[in-house]
Amino acid sequence: MAQRHIIGTLRVDPIFHDFVENELLPAIGFDPATFWSGVESIITDLTPANRKLLKLRDDLQAKIDQWHVTRRGQDWSHAEYVDFLISIGYLKAHDGFPEIETENVDPEIAEIAGPQLVVPVSNARFAINAANARWGSLYDALYGTDVIDEDDGRERGGSYNPLRGAAVIRYATEFLDRTLPLAGISHSDVTTYGLDHADGGVRFVAASASGEAHALQAPELFVGYAKRPEGCAYLFRHHGLHIEIGVDPSHSTGRDAIGNVADVILESAVTTIQDCEDSVAAVDAEDKVGVYRNWLGLMQGDLEAVFTKAGKESSRTVARDRVYTAVDGGELVLSGRSLLLVRNVGHLMTNDAILDANGQEVFEGIIDAIFTTACALTDRLRDGLQPNSRAGSIYIVKPKMHGPDEVAFTDTLFGRVEDLFELEADTIKVGIMDEERRTTVNLPACIGAAKKRIAFINTGFLDRTGDEIHTSMQAGAVLPKEAIKLQPWIAAYEDWNVDVGIRCGLPGRAQIGKGMWPKPDEMKQMMDSKQAHPEAGANCAWVPSPTAATLHAMHYHAVDVRAVQKRLAKRKLASIDDILTPPLGNVARLSPADIQKELNNNAQGILGYVVRWIDSGIGCSKVADISDVGLMEDRATLRISSQHIANWLLHEVTTKEQVLETFKRMAQIVDKQNEGDASYLRMSDDFDRSIAFRAACALVFEGRTQPNGYTEPLLHKFRRQKKMELAGLALT
Repeated sequence: MAQRHIIGTLRVDPIFHDFVENELLPAIGFDPATFWSGVESIITDLTPANRKLLKLRDDLQAKIDQWHVTRRGQDWSHAEYVDFLISIGYLKAHDGFPEIETENVDPEIAEIAGPQLVVPVSNARFAINAANARWGSLYDALYGTDVIDEDDGRERGGSYNPLRGAAVIRYATEFLDRTLPLAGISHSDVTTYGLDHADGGVRFVAASASGEAHALQAPELFVGYAKRPEGCAYLFRHHGLHIEIGVDPSHSTGRDAIGNVADVILESAVTTIQDCEDSVAAVDAEDKVGVYRNWLGLMQGDLEAVFTKAGKESSRTVARDRVYTAVDGGELVLSGRSLLLVRNVGHLMTNDAILDANGQEVFEGIIDAIFTTACALTDRLRDGLQPNSRAGSIYIVKPKMHGPDEVAFTDTLFGRVEDLFELEADTIKVGIMDEERRTTVNLPACIGAAKKRIAFINTGFLDRTGDEIHTSMQAGAVLPKEAIKLQPWIAAYEDWNVDVGIRCGLPGRAQIGKGMWPKPDEMKQMMDSKQAHPEAGANCAWVPSPTAATLHAMHYHAVDVRAVQKRLAKRKLASIDDILTPPLGNVARLSPADIQKELNNNAQGILGYVVRWIDSGIGCSKVADISDVGLMEDRATLRISSQHIANWLLHEVTTKEQVLETFKRMAQIVDKQNEGDASYLRMSDDFDRSIAFRAACALVFEGRTQPNGYTEPLLHKFRRQKKMELAGLALT
């Protein structure tokens, strides 16, 4: 193993040092000596505070556990419970709603409501696809998904199906009628679209079979056009989102379509979170270099992914800007890419990329703040593309913070990073993931702790449920997972996030977000249900793919989110008492079959995800559930399932023997589900030797003692073991 580089009191991994010295610092034109001196100072000064915050987490959880243990068998007293949480400092006194003071926020975050993608930045191809998902073909999104049924000859197949194509065009035409209605006719009656240059200006018109010209009912929605050799693209803006109608009589679709419309292009993923956390398996310096290298390439605009598809080598690069002629005759240039945020890791984990003066791994959250910011500095230097942030800001989403003190620490950390790079104060904006119970119940104070940086708050039901189970681990047995979703705390939690966000002045300045649609193949279900997110006052919500982003964009044309937020500002606040009511129940009423079904579901989900994480280093992918429905899984789902079984073990709903038998039986199912993958390593051939199987079991059997119920410590431990095993096999 190569020797570490000694820089001051730091010892830097050689792979990591090489990336920083030869790629990162030259890209930003920064002096290495100044850089490393600043890094050392930040690590030395802030590491003790980070450790203190983690100790406070453990101390609070120990007190909560003991409170429940001493009251076991007694009737639940909610008032006593709340008083106790206040007495230990877990629940802070509610003192109004601090108004955020964030400045220099891009309109994609401050003003435009729309879909938000989350993608592992470790996968260059996925990262580029997500960045390019700012614009998507509605025709393609409809044709390739179950939004259009396959009845009466409308089947999807290898070649183009004209009947399915006609259904797609009808669906898109109905969308245009709802969103861009014409005066006097439907878009289905149009023979040609064109421009009227009368009266010294230009307006969009549509002609019917009679030859009569029809304008838009709201002419101001037309904002530009682009003339092309094959036709013309007409650009509109509705609820802040752009729609492009592409007309091309020579196109294979356009020649037979209503008005020769070859496609309808929707502005889709307005923002994208490039993720370094839950969807990424980065356990050491080598992995972190891969993460940072891709983020650097996105910020520079030169990231390229080369891959083989259908036997042919292809490449993917970031999309160019889109150029139109505005209605006033000037040039209108729109970004071809989503506005990119980067999600750092939380405060818990460490990484061996850098060792401190004591030879200890440095907190990964501190490393992420420094290095993702450094990469983002190239956004100001690139040529030929609009900058990611035209406001000059850097957007970092910070997950898994517990309460206002931890948010304040993040604020301090970001300030130190700004000092290192001589950035203006509050250049780095923060997104708070409201996914831990102590953050939820203290959300106003959390927002106040970083009120000059707040650009985003977001609910995350999965992690939030995992923390709910772990926090109340000793209180009693929790309900089955589907029943937990129906408890009062979850609806109150979702409403509270919006209520607090609105009262703290986020509308018009920051995003209020909602969580992921988990079924990437079930787009009809998504279209039938996910409009609930903008209707709940969220101006962004997560989707699992570019296609889903294009489809979900239609919901934001159907709902005026700013109008919804204004209405919600007058409603009664969600109940903190409901939020603080644990999802416990009389599980004694469950039959043995019900218990086994729940264990099967949990164990299969854990194994299906963990085997890819440990054996292949894949942090997010579509994983078949026990019914073979593909679910987009990351660590948040794993946290719920592992904590759920750990809770049932503690309260003797099940036994270790039953759980282990279930894991072994479910491993055979997961092995069969993956039998088409030539690189897959079967778990059931040798349970004792399968590192992935041992990791899955450890997540449950050691789940009660894991910090805050997090899965990362064990996943990192076993993934490192797997990498060592693979390295040994390569050497032999």
